[in-house]
Amino acid sequence: MSLELEELYQEVILDHSRRPRNFGDLADAAVRVHGDNPACGDEIHLGVKFGPDGELQEIKFTGHGCAISQASASLMTMKLKGKSRAEAEGMLRAFHDLVTDETAEAPRTLGDLRMMQGVRKFPQRVKCAMLAWRAVEQALLQSAGEATISTETDFAVPQHRGLPDSAVTH
Repeated sequence: MSLELEELYQEVILDHSRRPRNFGDLADAAVRVHGDNPACGDEIHLGVKFGPDGELQEIKFTGHGCAISQASASLMTMKLKGKSRAEAEGMLRAFHDLVTDETAEAPRTLGDLRMMQGVRKFPQRVKCAMLAWRAVEQALLQSAGEATISTETDFAVPQHRGLPDSAVTH
């Protein structure tokens, strides 16, 4: 990663962690997911409201944690709002690959989320970046109710649940 890109990465993370977007309680959420990352102390409470066609009509989060977990949640909610379940699952898989796979190329569809690519240089911080995504993964599995997830359990990347590769747009 070039010095300029690394500086931009740091600026984006700091901006979103200090002023997270879509931060707050979603009073009429259909699904609520509590997530924690015991290794770092990060916690997230994600609320999702689905539209008539199943799209993520509204998505908000509360919680606390390190700059990476808060920035990742902020960027994720911005990107997923209005997306269909299939689009959200495709982005989930693409983001997971972005922060874990050294050879993964960042798809343009991830937009500003591509700045999180630097996290893969610090394997211990991948769970921080993935916490919000683990929560949205769980939310996509249900239409209503509450659930709890942890970064200490296996991550079921959508591809392993039978999601076709065509659902990921590069």
